[in-house]
Amino acid sequence: MVLPPEVQERLDEELDRMREDRVIERIWDKDPDVWTRGEESGWLGWLDIAKREIEDLSKYEGFSETAGEFDGIVLLGMGGSSLCPDVLSKVFGVDRFHVLDSTVPDQVAHLTSSVEPSTTLFIVASKSGTTLEPNIFLDHFFELVSKEKGGTAGENFVAITDPGSKLQARAEEEGFRKVLFGDPEIGGRFSALSVFGIAPASAMGLDIKALLNSAVEMTDECELDEPATNSGAVLGAALGTCWLERRDKLEILASKSVESMGAWLEQLIAESTGKEGKAIIPVDLRGKVPGNTGRKDRVTVYLRDSENPDQGHESYIEELKAAREPVITIKFNDKADIGAEFFRWEFATAVAGHLMFINPFNQPDVESAKVEARKLTDSYEETGELPADKAFFEGDGMSFHSSSENRVAIGEPGSAGGIINAHFERIAPGDYAAILAYIEMNDANSEVLERIREKIISRYGVSTSVQFGPRFLHSTGQAFKGGPGTGVFLQISGADENKVDVPGKSYTFSVVKDAQARGDFQVLLDRERRALRVEFEGDVTKGLKQIESMIE
Repeated sequence: MVLPPEVQERLDEELDRMREDRVIERIWDKDPDVWTRGEESGWLGWLDIAKREIEDLSKYEGFSETAGEFDGIVLLGMGGSSLCPDVLSKVFGVDRFHVLDSTVPDQVAHLTSSVEPSTTLFIVASKSGTTLEPNIFLDHFFELVSKEKGGTAGENFVAITDPGSKLQARAEEEGFRKVLFGDPEIGGRFSALSVFGIAPASAMGLDIKALLNSAVEMTDECELDEPATNSGAVLGAALGTCWLERRDKLEILASKSVESMGAWLEQLIAESTGKEGKAIIPVDLRGKVPGNTGRKDRVTVYLRDSENPDQGHESYIEELKAAREPVITIKFNDKADIGAEFFRWEFATAVAGHLMFINPFNQPDVESAKVEARKLTDSYEETGELPADKAFFEGDGMSFHSSSENRVAIGEPGSAGGIINAHFERIAPGDYAAILAYIEMNDANSEVLERIREKIISRYGVSTSVQFGPRFLHSTGQAFKGGPGTGVFLQISGADENKVDVPGKSYTFSVVKDAQARGDFQVLLDRERRALRVEFEGDVTKGLKQIESMIE
């Protein structure tokens, strides 16, 4: 860890205060006074979950062998229920494991066409059992499996949920192969080392004992009462101190082998810290060096593969250090280290929440977006269409939407390109930009979005996030809405080539996606955010390339 002298001095002071206040000991005693004296004590089951899991491995006996009998595995979930398994499958290269965490119908259709439902094991992960997306994913695939297997379709499904949930009831009614229970005192984003992460890891055939042993070693280290020798506490205090010093952007750069961990960290940090007008804004750089130094509003974390470091990354990190910017390097010596890092970052996030005086375990603004989306889908079921949403400008195959206040601030440029540039001209020093793309997450779209991000960084020199919807609603969406009003947002959506019916509903996945995008956007406007929504009439990738060419 390399910090500017003034930040290091304040960090040392914070660590001394934490020792005097017995903060580490009180965290392990589950004392809510460490944070806001609220409901925090009821959400700390993750503290000893690795130790409990390793003592109860018998519940996974035979699960890997059973999963191996299927041609492929698909996890159906959102946010904390899906991101950890997604990270593990990519770090360990498990190609037969897939994750569906998007209602974008083209993505649903693409995954559906790439698997044979009757020979695929579907793991449905939902803590509450009432989350919209996993339920309609389940409806979609259960119908497909039932067409081929009839009354035995349940043999292709496993549920991971909290005891007593509606998902448990459905799983038992429809004869699911297995139901695994989570701990009600562990929130989704802190669930990586619980059954929500370990059961999929077992299904992939990973060495779950090695993962958990790694996590247990880090758990023991994070129990040390002396903050300065407790690596989780030092990391969390450093993040919190940087935030106190107005370095509230956390840019995540990772070696290729662990690059997928950036999305998991985004969710953990954004949902935990983004509330009450405060936030550490995490930005997953997806392995791409942004190429600018000298900014005083960020800290960079470098997830470094010790065996295969990227020379471009190494050079950039040295440039940051030379520019006296804060850099935190986390070394991965072995793939199993990821178990330790899941816990280290969870503990660090709790410590950062202490310094920020927030409850790191709730997510009030995630719920607000769900409410708005539900209003729209309910309206569709009643009337057969979504409420009208008139554009304030149409041109170049695009339509633009925003609040009257944002329209006044943008002015009347008279062209699609003029509107986009006028919108981004609202970026000020200390701000960040975010592109919220409700489109299929594929290589073609990702490449163009990355080039758009590079243009924004080059021109305005601000941290810039690229997010795919609706998956980010269960992740960075909390910080975008509940954090400070320093974000400038461009939401992107488009016509869907596929609609994809939702069994038992009058609406399609296309309608759900549109409702989620519009609900998300409405909450941004309700929070008086600088937000612009653009919809493409035709091909989405072509529309993205148009935006790329329009940004001056």
